[in-house]
Amino acid sequence: MSPRTTGIPTEESTMPNGSTTIRRAFDGLERGRPTTPPNVLFILADDLGWADLGCYGSTTIRTPNLDRLATEGIRFTHGYAGSSWCSPTRISLYTGRFPGRLQAGLEEPLTRRTPENGIPADHPTLPSILAGAGYRTAMFGKWHCGWLPWYSPLRIGFQTFFGNLDGAMDYFEHVDTLGQPDLYEGETPVEQAGYYTDLISDRAAEYIAADQDGPFYVQLNYTAPHWPWEGPRDSAVGREIRSRYEQDWTHSPLLHLDGGSLAKYRELVEAMDAGIGRVLDALAGAGRSDDTIVVFTSDNGGERWSRNWPFVGEKGDLTEGGIRVPLILRWPAVVAAGQVSDRPVITWT
Repeated sequence: MSPRTTGIPTEESTMPNGSTTIRRAFDGLERGRPTTPPNVLFILADDLGWADLGCYGSTTIRTPNLDRLATEGIRFTHGYAGSSWCSPTRISLYTGRFPGRLQAGLEEPLTRRTPENGIPADHPTLPSILAGAGYRTAMFGKWHCGWLPWYSPLRIGFQTFFGNLDGAMDYFEHVDTLGQPDLYEGETPVEQAGYYTDLISDRAAEYIAADQDGPFYVQLNYTAPHWPWEGPRDSAVGREIRSRYEQDWTHSPLLHLDGGSLAKYRELVEAMDAGIGRVLDALAGAGRSDDTIVVFTSDNGGERWSRNWPFVGEKGDLTEGGIRVPLILRWPAVVAAGQVSDRPVITWT
């Protein structure tokens, strides 16, 4: 396939790995530790602050499942997002590229729905390389790396996709920042009732629990705790927002400035934690916990209602508050539990 002139440059590059940890996992095979390739479950929160989890000091938000994950593996105190914005971090994860090498046409926020904004199908990616190595690959949740008809997760190596394409989506009405329906099964629009955090958690759990052979790579991308500020019982808020979209969609990108509270933000994070608990339970029920690398982190620092303390700044800033994020890794077959590391780790390394 000939090189393309859109999206990320396609000149020869090193193998994208998403995480040095994954590369080291395969190095471990040569040392005779695991006898089979490990599964990979990569969980990405959206706009989560550094101190929004109990294991990172929160005294108001209850996150028992992520706290347990931290005690069973390594909690990094110097985890960094690839960017202080969403799309560059995600693209750096999938391609292994430094976000500064993205072409000028690929900008953040990734709002221009054109052929110039996305990951080209012929660019090597983490899912395409793992799929080529025999992995089953699936993404559940937020994509935000380009729009149809030009781009989708299925075109960069994911074999299964259920989720949304835009940078944010109403949790109940499943409409994007332009007020348009944004829930897809593969590349087909679908309608499904339910709170989005629960929908993608349950789909990921079902996928992991299915009786299938071979290693898997599951990318679970929450929109939580990104606006709109809707907890699991706020379906009426979703209907109100959709109504306002329909009246004047040109103001819809500003609707996230309305409402919200510390209490509502807590509901968003706690619902995500509960969903992650169900996914981890499915992993344990399938007998695959020991041989699965689980990574949890955020795409950038928190905004508005999040807690980035003790750091200055928030999402969009290049200060610590905008780029330092929670980062947890668990791999029972290889990594000893109860570790805390101050080694700097960034999304694409």
